[in-house]
Amino acid sequence: MTQTSPKKRGGKPRNSEATRRSLIEAVGHVLAEKGFGGLGVNAVARQAGVDKVLIYRYFEGLPGLMKAFGQEGDFWPGLRELAGGDIDSFKQLPLEEKLIGLGRNFLKGIRARPLTQEIMAWETVHRNELTEVLETLRETQMIRFYEEFLEPEKTNIDLMAVNAIFGGGLSYLICRSRHIRWYNGVDLKDEEGWKRIEAAMEHIIKAAIQMK
Repeated sequence: MTQTSPKKRGGKPRNSEATRRSLIEAVGHVLAEKGFGGLGVNAVARQAGVDKVLIYRYFEGLPGLMKAFGQEGDFWPGLRELAGGDIDSFKQLPLEEKLIGLGRNFLKGIRARPLTQEIMAWETVHRNELTEVLETLRETQMIRFYEEFLEPEKTNIDLMAVNAIFGGGLSYLICRSRHIRWYNGVDLKDEEGWKRIEAAMEHIIKAAIQMK
């Protein structure tokens, strides 16, 4: 009797790395469709077309899979992306240009990730162990950015608090723009509206730096 290779449901050969990737991608699909309330091993396995036991084999459970999704699923902009693609050049910029660049790159990065926007919106209404996994990854990434680029700056300004205000405000506007067009007279469905937001952000940063 000839031994057959492991198979996925539907009779297709299973490759461990391909299966792992399909499970990570399946997390994103389920989150976008059903939110954290609908996220479970059965739903993810069904979306990926594999047996749920593989979630435990490859990730030791749903929290481990969620962590892999946050780290490998292009969920959040990385340091290089937030720095505009050139880390060494970004480090040499004046503080004002660093903060403006961070704001622009963050805005561009999150707007380019519809799935991330969906997840961020779901996070505001669903809090559990899985939301905390992504929150920890996101916070760790932003703290790394601060330590890498902003901590050496000599200033009396609380740069982490400044970034919290801008990051929180931009995140809210981006998530709102998914379904609602206007906010305070700014058209969130039009690129001109986002240019207005970028310009306002630059004015505020420049004013704050001048007052330090």
